[in-house]
Formats: sequence, C-alpha cells, structure tokens
Amino acid sequence: MTPSIQADRYIDAKGQMCPMPVLMLAKAIRDLQPGQVLALSATDKGARRDIPAWAEKTGNKLLDVIEQADLLTFYIQKAV
Repeated sequence: MTPSIQADRYIDAKGQMCPMPVLMLAKAIRDLQPGQVLALSATDKGARRDIPAWAEKTGNKLLDVIEQADLLTFYIQKAV
C-alpha cells in the first residue's frame, strides 16, 4: 500500500474476472463523497487496462497502481 495515499474505502476484487472488478468499483464509488479515495485490489490481469480506462472515461482520477506479484492495487479518487 502506498503510505502517502489514505483510502476511504477498500474493495477486495481478488479472484474476480472481467468485468467484475470494474463493476464492483463503479458500484462502490457511488457511495463516496467527491475527493474521497477508493482502493481496489484485483488479480485479474485485464484490470491493468480496464480500471485506468474506466477512470478516464468517468472523470475519476487514478492516483496510483501498485503491482506486487499477481496482485494489483488501484487507488482512485472520486471526481470533485
């Protein structure tokens, strides 16, 4: 986890295959206030391209992606 990024909510999408990580993200981010940060962990390799594309398309900000072995953790800030 990136020490400088504090997540307001965490989603565990490990073991979920496309499109589930993006769907879980889209649903969870609705509950956040603008500016809050959601962290999502996924093992699906497709998430590497799908989540940044979703963030760009929806206007939310991808703050960071941490890759450790087969685990990807994304930090997304809800659009203000």
